[in-house]
Amino acid sequence: MGLTSHTVVALAVLSALLATAGTVWLWPRLARRHWRAVLGRIGALLLTQLATLLVLGLLANNYFTFYGSWDELLGSGDTSPVTVQAKQSSDVDPRTGRTPGKPIPVQPLGKEDVQGRGAVGRAPAESGEIDAVRIAGAESGLTTDGYVYLPPQYFQPAYANRKFPVAVVMTGFPGDAKNLVNRLNYPGTALGLTLNGTMRPTVLVLMRPSPAMPRDTECEDVPGGAAADTYFSQDVPKVIAASYRVLPGGPGWGVMGDSTGGYCALKLAMRHPGVFPTAVSLSGYYRAAEDDTTGDLFAGSPQLRDQADLVWRLRNLPAPAVSVLVAGTDQGDGDYRQRTDAFVAAVQQPMQVSSTDLAAGGHNLQTWNRLMPPALEWLSQHLAPPS
Repeated sequence: MGLTSHTVVALAVLSALLATAGTVWLWPRLARRHWRAVLGRIGALLLTQLATLLVLGLLANNYFTFYGSWDELLGSGDTSPVTVQAKQSSDVDPRTGRTPGKPIPVQPLGKEDVQGRGAVGRAPAESGEIDAVRIAGAESGLTTDGYVYLPPQYFQPAYANRKFPVAVVMTGFPGDAKNLVNRLNYPGTALGLTLNGTMRPTVLVLMRPSPAMPRDTECEDVPGGAAADTYFSQDVPKVIAASYRVLPGGPGWGVMGDSTGGYCALKLAMRHPGVFPTAVSLSGYYRAAEDDTTGDLFAGSPQLRDQADLVWRLRNLPAPAVSVLVAGTDQGDGDYRQRTDAFVAAVQQPMQVSSTDLAAGGHNLQTWNRLMPPALEWLSQHLAPPS
């Protein structure tokens, strides 16, 4: 039984109910003034509380998908980067075992319903379509699962010969790409904005910010480890372009995310303006996290650490020709306001920065649900239209 299965939750609820009922039933016997009775009362209370906390923990994990499996929770799975074994051919590079210039198309994993404005059950030409996919990177050797939302225009005869702009959207860490479908509902929101005429039809690629789970790579090419920057800046655009009718990297591509995904979006755009000239950060930060989930991202190199600091880059390196939107709250999200002000103050031409803020709000899905519609509209205005 999987960690997020309904059966596990049901068994946990049943255990909590039995523990509570057992405590109530046995309490008269445990009311005596004897050391055994005292220990019994303590044990019964602890058992009941632990069972209740287990239920609450499972419900919270199922809602936010902090961990998708027992291996992720316990850290007992294979933590090494996933290597993609491509079919060998005569032009395979003997040094890398990969075929340069030949990206592997997405692996279809199923479909999801588009939620919103009566979209469920409607034809793709009316509501669009969500593909569950596996995206394997030939350059990085990494792979991860995600979702691709195709807008309704993608299936309409009038757009049959057109290619569409793309927005890569990332969760926070650890997150789960499905949160972008179920909790934040990017596809449904994009559909509504498109039908209202405030957003151009755009292909959304919905992903986690780390292709080497359970490690938090912070979208870095880790020395001697996972090449996450290469995965997002080279592999993902090539794979999506090989699988769907989309515009090439450049004006037709943008990147967006919340929290860790927001930091990754800004960093990828600043490092690779020719691939992602447009980026949106929702409550993102500006310097790579370093903790137990990241490990040593920079092999002890101060230079690599500085280059992952976005304010340092603005103050010490030439400004990239990109447009970015930073969105968050003035109060309720730690030092977000102060750090964002420092980032905005450091931006110089030809880089362009816009901002939008809520008066108050936490570092959570509720805040990002409020920020997402205007952010998608802004992003769409900066992407090339279907052509």
